[in-house]
Amino acid sequence: MVGIATMAGKGGGGHVADARPDDEATRSATRMPAAKPRAERPPRTVGDVDPKQPMYYVDDGPKVIALTIDDGPSPVYTPQVLQLLAKYNITASFSMIGENVTYYPSVARDVAAAGHTIVNHTWNHANLTSMKTAKVHAEISQATDAIHAATGKTPRLFRAPYGAWSRAVLDYCASEKLTPLDWSVDPRDWSRPGVKEIVTTIMRTTKTGSIILEHDGGGNRAETVAALKIVIPRLLGEGYRFTVP
Repeated sequence: MVGIATMAGKGGGGHVADARPDDEATRSATRMPAAKPRAERPPRTVGDVDPKQPMYYVDDGPKVIALTIDDGPSPVYTPQVLQLLAKYNITASFSMIGENVTYYPSVARDVAAAGHTIVNHTWNHANLTSMKTAKVHAEISQATDAIHAATGKTPRLFRAPYGAWSRAVLDYCASEKLTPLDWSVDPRDWSRPGVKEIVTTIMRTTKTGSIILEHDGGGNRAETVAALKIVIPRLLGEGYRFTVP
């Protein structure tokens, strides 16, 4: 049974919504404390039967993995990521913050038009485990409304900010037919540890079924883009194939 989760690895972009350009850097400085590594989480996959457990892995055959991009859309970095994915003919999942979608609806539409999956990532990247049930519902439903208004698509996946799950969050996901999506590879790119560190972590920890966490929002994501330019061809060269959850 999943109880109230701790803040997991600072992944999922531990900040409030991607700001308008004039104060984006200030907002990106807010982070949550680290918790135990994602590898210690239970290995739920897309094929598991319990819809009230987060998904940490995909199950689509040998050397199949998933790439997830969080905290956008960003008018600066999302187009760069889209260009890179198109170059290698890869489909990814973009976990979008509803408030950011209202700032940059055309960018969200570009993601959808390119055939990528859009994931609900709450309205403003709140820690849902500290909220009352009604507020949890509002955070998720408001983001769904914003995504649908911008793209015409209704998300079928939900990713909790910080990987922080509670029974209220999981119950609401089940009631709304939203699959709870987590991750199993976290290079902590949000902290800008350097391109080499991001690449090394991904290449060292990725295995069959891995869900890789990266970010296109929440601050300067130049390191993330540079790292993806390296790891995507390397992973393809090692025989990995990309899917979406």
